[in-house]
Amino acid sequence: MPPPPIAPTGPGAPAGYGYPGGPSGYPAYPGYPAYGWPGGPMVPQNGMGVAAMVLGILACCLFCMYGVLSLVLGILAVVFGVKGRRKAARGEADNHGQAQAGFIMGIIGIVLGLAVIAFLVVVAVYAADEDSDDDPYSYDSTLRTAPTAQLVP
Repeated sequence: MPPPPIAPTGPGAPAGYGYPGGPSGYPAYPGYPAYGWPGGPMVPQNGMGVAAMVLGILACCLFCMYGVLSLVLGILAVVFGVKGRRKAARGEADNHGQAQAGFIMGIIGIVLGLAVIAFLVVVAVYAADEDSDDDPYSYDSTLRTAPTAQLVP
């Protein structure tokens, strides 16, 4: 291929075209080539979709850690899944399926986390209610003796 044609003003670009203080001929904005050559293809930005899927998988797998970790990871997976789907819809990313999977698994992780937290609260309330009974044979209190019958002469 032959080199690009020389501009009418000479081999460089007009003054003020390049970076401040730099030699002329460099593009005014990073990413744009000099002399008007078209840029390369845009690289897809798949980070949000991948992050959503990984966080969704972790949220579904780690629900047994008192539910709090699953709840936090599930919320993050939903947020990243929504952002990843929007990027895929705009054409900036090509992993719409991964973002959708992360979004769905994030919702499942949130539900599992809330279920575990609710279960632990119910168990704690039941255990606290059971300890308040006046049971004479309880292990946590002193043994109460029954009153003895007195003989009347």
